[in-house]
Amino acid sequence: MNKVFDGLERRCPRLGGPVSFGYCRTNGEDGLPCWKIFDCWWESFDVVEYLKKSLPEDTFKRLVNVKPKPKMVSLVELIEQAKNRAP
Repeated sequence: MNKVFDGLERRCPRLGGPVSFGYCRTNGEDGLPCWKIFDCWWESFDVVEYLKKSLPEDTFKRLVNVKPKPKMVSLVELIEQAKNRAP
């Protein structure tokens, strides 16, 4: 996958801090990019076209059809991930 935009950064509405496009592209569920990648990056570049060209067709379709988890489930998972990263 072409990583030309991976260094771009913006504030993540889910995590509350700056993240790179590369992070969003690689840290979603089931090997997909983050489910909010379209919402977050559309103003920076044509993220839809980029992902259409970069992902296999079936993967792109799965990403387009992803439904977000309930907020509470998502928060618990983020807390668990942070605990696992702590030294």
